[in-house]
Amino acid sequence: MSESVDVPIIAPEVPRYAHPGDAGADLVSTETVLLQPGQRSLVGTGVSIALPEGFVAFVVPRSGLAAKHGITVVNSPGTVDAGYRGEIKVALLNTDATEAYEITIGDRIAQLVVMAIPRVQFLPVTTLPDSARGAGGFGSTGYQTGSMK
Repeated sequence: MSESVDVPIIAPEVPRYAHPGDAGADLVSTETVLLQPGQRSLVGTGVSIALPEGFVAFVVPRSGLAAKHGITVVNSPGTVDAGYRGEIKVALLNTDATEAYEITIGDRIAQLVVMAIPRVQFLPVTTLPDSARGAGGFGSTGYQTGSMK
C-alpha cells in the first residue's frame, strides 16, 4: 500500500473514494445547474485545499456521467497547483446533442486525483536522443491493430 499524504481541506463535504484502490475521490456539486445540450458551466464544489509542495491535483470526469449522459470536464484534466487556495470549481460540458442534464446539490460531478510531481530542470540542447517513435506527431502510430488499416 502506498503512503498517504495529509491535505488540509475546507469543504462542506470532504471528497471520498468510492472503492479501496480508487485513484480519484469524488467531488460533489454545491449548486443546482441545468446544462442544456452543448452548454458548459463552471460548477462549485465548495472545496479548497492546501496541497504540499511537490504535489498537484487533477480534476477529471466521472466515467458514468460521460458514458450515460455525455457530461464531461471541459479542460480535463483541470490542474490544481500546490499554491492555489481558492475553491475548486469544475468546468462541465453537456456533449449530448438533444438532452439537457440537471445537476443538483450533492451530485458527484468529477473526481480529484492527487499526485506527486517532481520538479524538473529543463536542459537546453541542440539535438535530442533518438527514440522508437521519433518526431511522429498526432496519429503517427495509427489507431488500429493487426492487418486492419
